Amino acid sequence: MEERTKLKKTLKPSWVWAIALGSSIGWGAFVQPTVWMKDGGPLGVIIGFLIGAALMMLIAVSYGFLIKSFPVSGGEFAYAFVSLGRTHAFICGWFLTLGYICIVALNASAFALMFKFIFPKLIEHLPLYQIAGWDVYGMEVIIASVVLLIFGYINVRGTGLSGRMQFIFCVIMLVGVAGLTLLIGGSPESTLENVKPYFPSNTTTFAAIISIVAIAPWAYVGFDNVPQAAEEFNFSSKKAFSLIILAILFSALLYSFMIIATSMAAPWEALVAEGHIWGTAIAVQDVLGTMGLVILAVALSMGIFTGLNGFIISSSRLLFAMSRAKIIPEIFSKVHPKYKTPYVGILFTSVLAMFAPWFGREALLWVVDMSSIGVSIAYFYTCFTANSIFKWSMGTGFNPGRHVIAPGKKIIAIVGMLASLTFIGLLLVPGSPAFLGIESRIALIAWIVLGVVFYLIKRTEFMKIPTEELNYLILGNKKIDVENE
Repeated sequence: MEERTKLKKTLKPSWVWAIALGSSIGWGAFVQPTVWMKDGGPLGVIIGFLIGAALMMLIAVSYGFLIKSFPVSGGEFAYAFVSLGRTHAFICGWFLTLGYICIVALNASAFALMFKFIFPKLIEHLPLYQIAGWDVYGMEVIIASVVLLIFGYINVRGTGLSGRMQFIFCVIMLVGVAGLTLLIGGSPESTLENVKPYFPSNTTTFAAIISIVAIAPWAYVGFDNVPQAAEEFNFSSKKAFSLIILAILFSALLYSFMIIATSMAAPWEALVAEGHIWGTAIAVQDVLGTMGLVILAVALSMGIFTGLNGFIISSSRLLFAMSRAKIIPEIFSKVHPKYKTPYVGILFTSVLAMFAPWFGREALLWVVDMSSIGVSIAYFYTCFTANSIFKWSMGTGFNPGRHVIAPGKKIIAIVGMLASLTFIGLLLVPGSPAFLGIESRIALIAWIVLGVVFYLIKRTEFMKIPTEELNYLILGNKKIDVENE
C-alpha cells in the first residue's frame, strides 16, 4: 500500500472561524440587498435568513460530529464514502467541486463589478462584446484575473499566510458593517419609515419569506469549508462545531445589518424600482456621501477577499482528497516541495475561474444558481452519514466501531436531511418561488452529463482499488472507525 500524502497542521481556531464566516459572506451581503428585498421585503429577507441560519445550525450538528470523527481533507466527499461508498463519494465531490469553483469565479467578477460602479470610465476601456444583455469589458477581465492570481499565490504560500489574512479581512469587514449601520441609523436623513412596507405588496408573506429561505444554501455556503481544511487543524477537531455555529451566527447578523442599513437609507421600493446596478451603494452614498461609499467598498472588498481565499482553500483541498483517492488525476494530490500545499489544485481553481469574466455576469449567475443544488446535495450526504452512524439503541446491527448511541442527534440529522431535500425541492420543483431558470437547469444537466461521462471513463480503475486501501487513502485508516461520544 503506497504512502498517503498529508498536509501540514497550521490552521489556528480563529483562522478556521474566519474561513467559515468569510466564505459565507462573500460579495452577496453588500451587492444583493435590493435584489433580495424585491422578492422578500426588508423583514421577509431578515426572517428568511434567520430561518436559514437555524436550519444551517441543525445541519452543522452533523458536520461537527463527522469532522471530529474524520478530520481529513475532502469533507463531504469523505462522509459520503463512509456511509454509501465510492460511487456516492464521487457524486458528492463532483457537485461540490463545481459549486466551489463557481463561487471563486463569482467573487472575482464581483470585485471587477465594484470597480465598474466606482470607476466606470476606467472599466469601460477595451469594450469586447455583449452576452445576455451584459457588456463585457477587457478591464473587467484583467482586474478579475489579477485578483485571482494574487490569491492563488497567497494560498500556494500556505495556510499560515492565507489563514492569518482571512482573520484580518473578517475583522475589518465586521467593523465596516457595524460602522455603516450605526452611521446610517444615526443620520437625520435616514428613518425607520423607509423600511415600510415590510414585505412586497405583490406576493404573500409566506412566499416572500420562503423565497429567501430557499437561497440559504447559497447564502451560508462556506461554513462547510471547515471540514475541507480539517486535516490542517493545529487544534482538536472537537472545537470545529462551536466555530461553525459562531460563524453562522455572525453571518446571519451581518446579512441582517446590511438589509437594515440599506432599507433605512432610502425607501426600498423606490430603490428596487430604479434597478441600479448596485442599489446598496446608491442608498449609502445618498446618506453618508463619499465616506459611506468608501466604508462600503472596503467592507465589500474584504467580503470578496475572504470568499476568494476561503473557496480557493476548500476547492483545492477537495481536489486534493479526490486525487488522493485516485478518482481524478494524481497530479492534484501533489504538494509543493517548499510550502507543502496542494498547489496544483490551487492553480487549477484560480486559472479556471479566470474564464468566468469572459462570459459576462448574467451567464455566470446561471451557473452559480445551479451550484446551489450541489451544495444542498453535499448537505444531504453529510446528514445522511451522521444519521447512519447515530443509533437509537444497541439494537440489531449495532457496531461499536461504526455506530454511536445518540437519539437526540439522530433526530437532528434526520431534520437536516429533510431540510436539505427541501432546499433541493425549492430549486427544482416547478412553481416554487425559487425554481431555477431555464439557463441554470441547462447548466445543471450539462454538468451531470459531464460527470457521468467522466465517471464511466474512471469507473473500472476506481472499482479495482481494494476497500482497505481506499479507506486508508480517504480517511487515513484501513477501517472506518467513528469517534464515540
